[in-house]
Amino acid sequence: MRVEIVAVGTEMLLGQIVDTNSSEIAAKLAEAGIDCYFQSRVGDNLERIKLVIRDALARNDGVIVCGGLGPTQDDITREAIAQVMGVELVFHQEIADRIAAMFSSRGREMSANNLRQAEVPRGADTITQVRGTAPGLICPVGGKVIYALPGVPYEMIEMLERSVIPDLLRRSGDEATIVSRVIRTWGLAESTLAERLDPVFKHIEASGDPITLAFLASGIEGIKARLTAKGHSASELRDLVARYEKEVMELVGDHVFGFDEVNMEAAVARRLEERGLTLAVAESLTGGLVASRLVGVPGASAWFRGGVVSYASSVKFEVLGVPEGEVVSEEAALAMAAGVRGLLHADVGLAFTGVAGPGSQEGHAAGTVFVGIDAGPLGTRATALKLPGDRERIRQFSAISGLDLLRRFLS
Repeated sequence: MRVEIVAVGTEMLLGQIVDTNSSEIAAKLAEAGIDCYFQSRVGDNLERIKLVIRDALARNDGVIVCGGLGPTQDDITREAIAQVMGVELVFHQEIADRIAAMFSSRGREMSANNLRQAEVPRGADTITQVRGTAPGLICPVGGKVIYALPGVPYEMIEMLERSVIPDLLRRSGDEATIVSRVIRTWGLAESTLAERLDPVFKHIEASGDPITLAFLASGIEGIKARLTAKGHSASELRDLVARYEKEVMELVGDHVFGFDEVNMEAAVARRLEERGLTLAVAESLTGGLVASRLVGVPGASAWFRGGVVSYASSVKFEVLGVPEGEVVSEEAALAMAAGVRGLLHADVGLAFTGVAGPGSQEGHAAGTVFVGIDAGPLGTRATALKLPGDRERIRQFSAISGLDLLRRFLS
């Protein structure tokens, strides 16, 4: 089963927004074992949308069109699909009633143009909307199919997972099972990780096992290595993935911080919970980024005491008790960690100080960062980092790098 993704919206062509929907759809297709060899973007123009959809149908079994299903004049995906199908649009009263009820439940008045979303190409099935107003569409074209999904990401993903992927698998007649495992790493470049895992690639090639290993560079979230196995026995596939996962772990070691959806802050939370410890943070250049990540973990109140954004040097001196003097140093980072630990009555203090740039400070170039950890009787640690990038990337890299240092400290 081959599927092409078509993203509709002039704003993408003008660079006003980034097309993240296509990458999300592609990832879900890959997880389901459905091939996607082409992706297209097209503006809000009826003739060009029709041309792109026809071209996509000519080389694929299905097309997923994303965007252009809303109530405004430039939302013309429905019209384009109807003309490709060679049918007219038909008004569905039950869809109109559902849209009206949604507006009423939110205490809002519905404008008449919302009723455009109740128009459906004749012969198409609808995907009921549960998060917004515009329903999705499943449109047969001969032996092929066009799916139309809203452009709002959280509406799109819900419909894709609930209706589109299952329908594609049913049409493909492929009863194969997919088992996947994402191994999340920090601290290694993609090329270095690939070099370390070369024996795993060679093992896969020599064995002929129905499994693949692929990398996904995720910027400030590190490098992901994904094992994907496809076959007919879920239990056998899980065992196969587990065997290769063990090989990866042996080669990468403690650079692995989590699996699947476990991010760095969740990994830190797990270590704290396992040891029954509480945490406080003191942040200078990161300006609250670390605290923001930590409170995103469900149940953070059980182990996260709070934080102090000590951006000004005077706050470091007066609130955290840092000795007056230079503030970009290992000594200052340790003093900040000790200060916030005592101030907020935490078991562990984690502190960040450094130079985000673009200029230098106290003779240190941009990207110079010091991370301090004070865990009282469990010990202390200070680490100097040299981080690349512009001001924002340095701040983001500082946050996850410091959390990774704490994760390792607590291991």
